[in-house]
Amino acid sequence: MFNATARGCMVVEFPGSAGLMLVPGVRHLNEPATVFEAMVAGWSRQQLSRQLGKTTIADRERLIRRFQEFTESFPWEWTPADVEDFTVSLTSGSGRAAVSTVRGYHLTLRMFCDYITDSRYEWPTQCHDRFGTVPAQICNEWNTVAHLNEYEGRPQRRPLTYRELEVLFDHLDDRVDAIARSGRKGALAALRDATMIKTTYAFGLRRNELVRLDVADLRPNPHVRDWGRYGSVHVRFGKAVRGSLPRRRTVLAVPEFDWAIAGLQQWVEEALPLYEAGGHPALWLTERRTRVGVRHVDEFFAAARNEVGLDEHLTLHCLRHSYVTHLIEHGYPERFVTEQVGHTYASTTAIYTSVSNDFKNRALQAALARVYGPEEEGS
Repeated sequence: MFNATARGCMVVEFPGSAGLMLVPGVRHLNEPATVFEAMVAGWSRQQLSRQLGKTTIADRERLIRRFQEFTESFPWEWTPADVEDFTVSLTSGSGRAAVSTVRGYHLTLRMFCDYITDSRYEWPTQCHDRFGTVPAQICNEWNTVAHLNEYEGRPQRRPLTYRELEVLFDHLDDRVDAIARSGRKGALAALRDATMIKTTYAFGLRRNELVRLDVADLRPNPHVRDWGRYGSVHVRFGKAVRGSLPRRRTVLAVPEFDWAIAGLQQWVEEALPLYEAGGHPALWLTERRTRVGVRHVDEFFAAARNEVGLDEHLTLHCLRHSYVTHLIEHGYPERFVTEQVGHTYASTTAIYTSVSNDFKNRALQAALARVYGPEEEGS
């Protein structure tokens, strides 16, 4: 936006600048609170102009308000010590935040301070004229978490072994059969839940990607026509980057996991029509003809995991870790695996990989054979 100055020059007013958020010359009954609200609203407008997602912006707003309530002061009064006190509160007690969460909070605070200290947005001038002080950048290399490790998740979370997957999937199948034989209500839901868990692993999907699938997202695989419309999955709600729109990708079925295709076909062609949902597009429906939610899938996986005695730290997302690891063990190129799971960088895929000892032994034996030649019989 452009405004004419008294000298007839044209100056730029950026989205979210103080001149657009505060009425010039007006004094408010609660001046500090009004300016703070204008700052937060201006920052939101600046992020909207960058086409960031509304959920991302709302989450950042909540953190800034939370930090303001914690410090009981306003941005032009904040100091680096406030960041340190806030961090201590996050990392103390039984409900301490993960390192990655704290680092994300620090990044949000840093970005907000960058915004309110930028002279182009006029907040330093407004604060100086109204309160006699100006905001400063309170986040620095000494009081914020550095991103030193690629993986900052809990070390207890890992890929499932082949044996663990076999036990889990057999349990899910037995559960469907037991409910069907008993004549009790719930066999259809049990089949749906079992198929969802298997699909998560067979295509390496995130939770939100799984529940947001529509029937129309099932596509043919041009390399294997015999799989029909179940040879690939078109993901339309992939993880966004820096608050942008969801990313799309197509995940091809692979021969090692072709057993999942029969399950998907049975679900779509035999089970799903029994819901009589009237053309609802979702692939996974509840008994109320609504889309299954992420919470339900999480809770079902946790219950099944506990019933078969698997480690309590294993989560639904560990199936995605398992998918990456097992593709690598089956010899698929790193670039193929990276594109299948929707990572931007191969280094991100690498942190998901935890190959088994058997795979390491085979790789070492192959390397020894290449260098020294095959071991002669009887030597």
